[in-house]
Amino acid sequence: MERAAVSRRVPLPLLLLGGLSLLAARAGADVPVEACCTDGHQMATQYKDCSLPYTSESKECRMVQEQCCQNQLEELHCAAGISLADEQDSCAAPQGSSTSLEAVIIKRCCHCCLLGRAAQAQGQSCENNLMVGYQCGLVFRACCVKGQENADFAPGDTGDLQETAKVSEIEEEQEDPYLNDRCRGGGPCKQQCRDTGQEVVCSCFVGYQLLPDGVSCEDINECIKGSQNCRLGETCINTVGSFRCQRDSSCGTGYELTEDNDCKDIDECESGIHNCLPDFICQNTLGSFRCRPKLQCKSGFIQDALGNCIDINECLSISAPCPVGQTCINTEGSYTCQKNVPNCGRGYHLNEEGTRCVDVDECSPPAEPCGQGHLCVNSLGSFRCECKAGYYFDGISRTCVDINECRRYPGRLCGHKCENTPGSYYCSCTLGFRLSSDGRSCEDVNECNSSPCSQECANVYGSYQCYCRRGYQLSDVDGTTCEDIDECALPTGGHICSYRCINFPGSFQCSCPSTGYRLAPNGRNCQDIDECVTGIHNCSINETCFNIQGGFRCLAFECPENYRRSADTLRQEKTDTIRCIKSCRPNDVTCVLAPVHTISHTVVSLPTFREFTRPEEIIFLRAITPAYPANHADIIFDITDGNLRDSFDIIKRYMDGMTVGVVRQVRPIVGPFHAVLKLEMNYVVGGVVSHRNVVNVHIFVSEYWF
Repeated sequence: MERAAVSRRVPLPLLLLGGLSLLAARAGADVPVEACCTDGHQMATQYKDCSLPYTSESKECRMVQEQCCQNQLEELHCAAGISLADEQDSCAAPQGSSTSLEAVIIKRCCHCCLLGRAAQAQGQSCENNLMVGYQCGLVFRACCVKGQENADFAPGDTGDLQETAKVSEIEEEQEDPYLNDRCRGGGPCKQQCRDTGQEVVCSCFVGYQLLPDGVSCEDINECIKGSQNCRLGETCINTVGSFRCQRDSSCGTGYELTEDNDCKDIDECESGIHNCLPDFICQNTLGSFRCRPKLQCKSGFIQDALGNCIDINECLSISAPCPVGQTCINTEGSYTCQKNVPNCGRGYHLNEEGTRCVDVDECSPPAEPCGQGHLCVNSLGSFRCECKAGYYFDGISRTCVDINECRRYPGRLCGHKCENTPGSYYCSCTLGFRLSSDGRSCEDVNECNSSPCSQECANVYGSYQCYCRRGYQLSDVDGTTCEDIDECALPTGGHICSYRCINFPGSFQCSCPSTGYRLAPNGRNCQDIDECVTGIHNCSINETCFNIQGGFRCLAFECPENYRRSADTLRQEKTDTIRCIKSCRPNDVTCVLAPVHTISHTVVSLPTFREFTRPEEIIFLRAITPAYPANHADIIFDITDGNLRDSFDIIKRYMDGMTVGVVRQVRPIVGPFHAVLKLEMNYVVGGVVSHRNVVNVHIFVSEYWF
């Protein structure tokens, strides 16, 4: 039973070991096939992708890596399909592509496993007779046998364990006839294995020989042993498992090497790799080709490489075409013979009688061999020229040629640019300069005298520079016009003025709301006008003036019964406070025992915050500890009313030995806005409120921000 259990736990690989022995020998001793296969397994396990580039230089090793990676990847996908069948009893794939290779393998192994489990449940044989493929058959059998194990070894069923093990072992051996085959999976042999029943015999593929260990194989070097069949002029090169013959010398241009290691002429005309023009016909030759023209030339002409008909000079190509005493004269397509006359040298010609040579007067009018304006002096057989200033006599052309002074004396004649003229030269200057009185030097031109700029101009050497006054910028179009800078439209324009920015040529001006504010001394910020302090409010005698951002409010607060108004009204920068203190009548026990000791009314004015990124602390309630032991009293702060949209909260903090309740604005509020927060500060001793202060906070939020 133990052997059957082991066989059931064998994974379901796509066995490649038998074929990898050959690749191991071909990969060479430096790259073991096991290492190549291990790399492929690691790539499949880590990256789940076999299309990544392989780094091995050996082609055989890369083949082994790819096959082992694909094998391992299919095993992982198949194992996932078996797990899916065990967990869900269905093959519903997770969301994603159902056509990918991974999804197809998972679904196939899941279906094969469900078929095996169904066969076991119906009491059928675990040997699959369907033609569903090798891998599906293995999965079918493994899931079927696993189901039998789970059914046979249910908890509490230990009656005939040994008998069941023997029967299962016999069934297992009957079910798998190749279980005891020692060559299964390649056996101990590296290449070929054969189990005779008595022993395992290893053998090698063609091109290999068995090593003394009887298991491994090594390559046969046919070139050394002389078992190769290379011809004369070829060199034997050993390869893994075989050999090849390589020609000692190349075939050369116009030939190609055949599979038989022979040189064959390339027919450039048939293959279309010639460069003959459309008017030519390609004619193949050994190792090359020729381009023959379609149009043939007439007699007396010869055709060039481009097919053009060129006259044949018979006087040069034919030996003595004319009789003695005559001169051959070539004509188009033919030639003529002319009687010889005396041949005069250069500078001489025949006289009118044709009997002797006389001097040619090259200087006689209207001829001007030296050029117009130059002096010509005749001599026997020749002449000479006396050239004007700025020219020189060229002995080859026998004429007067202009002297290029700019090229002969570069950089020494003119300050900037030199331009040659017939017999002389003249100087010129670059842009921004003018020619000096000496006709050679250049001096700077002050362009600012012509007012090229719209505002300010600065002359520089050879040019000028325009610049603008404050509040203007130079135009990018012409570089001379000054344009007004709209400071209010700049990226930082929103922060130049705290309220509103008004642009005008050359500058800008900040303004404030029409009422309740005035412009600060810095000309940019807006300051709130305290109408209550300046006395410009219209509150009655019974009302109290409270200053807020951009205005004021007239509010009347009356203290409730048993409370009197405190004379010390607090005035701070942003708050005004009116406090009512408990004042009980004699023998009024209910009033004395009431926990509320003070009722305060406070006005807080806030702006609309431009950027609200964190809670803003607006009110601080400092607790005055009553005459109770500090370790028995607990101070609790709370917002009991008026907290619209939970825009505020209150936290407890300890500052300088005091307990402080801090009211914070936690949400952005856009003005105008008015809310009344009711705050309580409770002193709790022994779980009972012994002392309570009530603060009513009137919060006004301005619609402007600064």
